[in-house]
Amino acid sequence: MDTTKEAIILCGGLGTRLRSVISDVPKPMAPIKNKPFLAFVLEYLKKQNISRVVLAVSYKYEIIQEYFGNSYLGMQILYSIEKEPLGTGGAILEALNLINSDSYYVLNGDTFFDVNLDRLKLDNSDICVALKPMKNFDRYGSVDIDNNSYISAFNEKKFTSNGLINGGVYLIKKNIFNSFNLPNKFSFEEFFQENFLIFNAKATVFDDYFIDIGIPQDYKAFIDKNS
Repeated sequence: MDTTKEAIILCGGLGTRLRSVISDVPKPMAPIKNKPFLAFVLEYLKKQNISRVVLAVSYKYEIIQEYFGNSYLGMQILYSIEKEPLGTGGAILEALNLINSDSYYVLNGDTFFDVNLDRLKLDNSDICVALKPMKNFDRYGSVDIDNNSYISAFNEKKFTSNGLINGGVYLIKKNIFNSFNLPNKFSFEEFFQENFLIFNAKATVFDDYFIDIGIPQDYKAFIDKNS
């Protein structure tokens, strides 16, 4: 049985909200001192014993490819190149052509969530997601879980004094899309929220460091942390 741990990183973002502070590069290549943000994500995956990484790329992907090549820190790096933006769901579906394992991790190329991936367990579920406790937020929707850590509801974005947010780190069964007739372009987040009961979706809560560099102030916060 193949025990290779594989991950897909979604790197197709345009970085529109960061244009005021970064040059015209894919969002995961936003510079943090002397290296791109994506390097921090890959260093984290190396520590988590991931040996094979598929970068789902689109906008100016050549910049990513030139920097990381076909291996990085001893990990094999492959590229799933979207001819046109496919949304997060379409990007994962396309990248699955390069995944060999029965299950795989998915991460966002513009967030860093320092969780122990081995604590994500599928058991009798098709998907397990890492959740982050947060206070006084309105930028994210919240997620409810029951006493057995199964997801019971997704809540729309609104001010929430205390809640759990989707940290954007998933463990997913490879065949999760098989019974659906999906368009080429779709949002994985919307797909997940519409079908979480079918997937018997689980969650693991981590109160570890989390940052989403999608807005300038959080991008600057990550730079300051790594100065």
